[in-house]
Amino acid sequence: MSKSILIVEDEHILREIMKDYFLNEGYFVLEAGNGREALSIFQENEVNLLILDIMLPEIDGWSVCQRIRKTSSVPIIMLTARVDEEDTLLGFELGADDYVTKPYSPKILLARAKRLLENRHMQEPESSIISSSGITVSLSSRTVTVDGIHINLTHTEFEILTYLMNHKGMIMTREQLITKIWGYDFAGDDRTVNSHIRNLRHKLGDKSKCIVTVVRSGYKFEELL
Repeated sequence: MSKSILIVEDEHILREIMKDYFLNEGYFVLEAGNGREALSIFQENEVNLLILDIMLPEIDGWSVCQRIRKTSSVPIIMLTARVDEEDTLLGFELGADDYVTKPYSPKILLARAKRLLENRHMQEPESSIISSSGITVSLSSRTVTVDGIHINLTHTEFEILTYLMNHKGMIMTREQLITKIWGYDFAGDDRTVNSHIRNLRHKLGDKSKCIVTVVRSGYKFEELL
């Protein structure tokens, strides 16, 4: 079955260009021209990936992202004409998985989308479970529980937690995390990783102690004694 992409962009021409690229690659495309319409379409349809402009009529992209993250971990790529670093970090703090700055190449956007979708739907054996210190990750269902209680992680938070747990006790540099999660062509920096780690720790609650900061190096996952 074709993956479903929801494109939220108020500029009709840009939306049509993106739509054509994804249709040509075999994706099913939904589209919205404002934030309110985007939320309605998202609630009524199965969406595998969201491409979300920030500057939208009625409800802005940040608010749309924040509302969707209350109930869904669907991968979100945010689009912006602004290059302010603080805006980018805000998007990540609200749960965005990737950021693309206008003007952009549709081919690059398509490649970013494919990477997120391939990571999310990578085939894993049904028995693939990672568990440590009360944190249990199911790779097949992409779910996480803490002491038996389900927590809702974004795509990127899930990837970071899984990567650290798979390399328990080993220091993972920020550069390694960027390459693993976003790829070699990602334009973000250390603050991007720090923002996602901060969000992940918040959701893990008391188990956040498992994710240890190694000064001037990176992060590692340590089992609680």
